[in-house]
Amino acid sequence: MTVREHLEPGPDHPITTTPTAGRVVARVGDTVVADTTAALTLQESTYPGVQYLPLADVDGRYLQRTGTHTWCPYKGEASYYSLLVDGTELTDAVWTYEDAFPAVAEIAGHVAFHPDRVDVSVEG
Repeated sequence: MTVREHLEPGPDHPITTTPTAGRVVARVGDTVVADTTAALTLQESTYPGVQYLPLADVDGRYLQRTGTHTWCPYKGEASYYSLLVDGTELTDAVWTYEDAFPAVAEIAGHVAFHPDRVDVSVEG
């Protein structure tokens, strides 16, 4: 069994989670797959901010859970979904930290979308 490293955010690797002002919409082409006014912006170190949307605000007709899992020492284990839109499968285009570490516990129950496959826009 492999021991997975668990790191805490700090001055060398800050992570903040704040409510996103406005409405966040995720689209694949012209299809809206998620729409919410309850998104969170996670800013991790020098990476671009990521929008985390409540899973409840994602249209479940498009989601298909996969067996993919990845590890982040700051956030925990991520699980993935594919999006099935208009006969096209976008494999592992959505991720979630279902049991996010305490430092980022706010993102549990939320999902994020790969920006190269899903257009996520903040409106308003």
